[in-house]
Amino acid sequence: MMTRIEGAAAGLLTGTMLAGTMLAGTMLAGTMLAGPARAAPAVAEADFATSDFRFGDGKRLPELKQHYRTLGTPVKNARGEITNAVMVLHGTGGTGAQFLQPQFARLFEKGGTLDAAKYFIILPDGIGHGGSSKPSDGLKMAFPAYDYADMVKAQALLLDHLGVKTLRLLMGTSMGCMMGFQFGIDQPARAQAIMPLACNVIELAGRNRMWRAMAIQAIKADPDWQDGNYTRQPLNGMRVGVALQAMASSAPLRMQADAPTRAAADQLASRAMETGLAGSADANDRIYQLEASRNYKPLARLSRIKVPVTWVNSADDFINPPGIGQPAQWARAMPKGRFVLIPETAETRGHSTHTWSQFWDGELKALLARSE
Repeated sequence: MMTRIEGAAAGLLTGTMLAGTMLAGTMLAGTMLAGPARAAPAVAEADFATSDFRFGDGKRLPELKQHYRTLGTPVKNARGEITNAVMVLHGTGGTGAQFLQPQFARLFEKGGTLDAAKYFIILPDGIGHGGSSKPSDGLKMAFPAYDYADMVKAQALLLDHLGVKTLRLLMGTSMGCMMGFQFGIDQPARAQAIMPLACNVIELAGRNRMWRAMAIQAIKADPDWQDGNYTRQPLNGMRVGVALQAMASSAPLRMQADAPTRAAADQLASRAMETGLAGSADANDRIYQLEASRNYKPLARLSRIKVPVTWVNSADDFINPPGIGQPAQWARAMPKGRFVLIPETAETRGHSTHTWSQFWDGELKALLARSE
């Protein structure tokens, strides 16, 4: 069984990694989802290796490994093409396993919008994350400096490996949201519909870049980091990043309601730090994860995305708050683009609202209908 984290802790602790990374371990095939007693769809895990992968900076890896999970079975048309593939991309510091949490995985249950009996669902670990190739595998800071374009290129190769020419749907949360736009620009014919959740389409600057830069600087300033050649994790530096990210992923109204006293808030802060450090990536991996966004700025090329798009943000998102740019206007740069802003309530989860399907499941149903 998976541990459930209630109240304010759910908004803060599952947001300790931007994507709402699982805190209670990976759900195995046949495990029961928290909440109503229902069997989870079976999950298969595998690795795909690409030889001599070339990154955008010109560096190469003799072998690039991508770990991925799948649910469901491919359905093919008369031409032998898979027609029911759905790929969901995780956020910074996350893995595909995060989507097996109950608040998202209810989509995959019987009768859910992405029922695994109907769809073939692909949950990859991006480069630098989870079971995929990353600096901590041995190269440390000599690992190629990947960016979102590199990650999308690798994911397209994974789709080729799986025999998927065109995705029925591409979804992504946080970093996965940004990769959804990157994917739509770089691979414009690979998805029938795209649903990016919790991001923007401009260069990461201002506060969004500042907290990332501060997290990186704190790791590098820790004497234990040793230019990346450490023998023990630089925990003092990593604490700064955990604290910054906990705030970046927070849900103010919900947290105020569930931690209304100083004592309750202090207890929540201690739990968030403890949980964040326990679930944190290797320090070098973390630096690379935070730097991968450095080249991201798809705004000028959004018109390349011709398929139906529903872009969803949340009003209480610290990282992508209302007023930063004109997302409703920018969505119209895509011929079939639609922007939705989820209002702030005591029930929303700040940035992590992207993983709670109850807030946007209706928009997902509508996107599937208008992209038939």
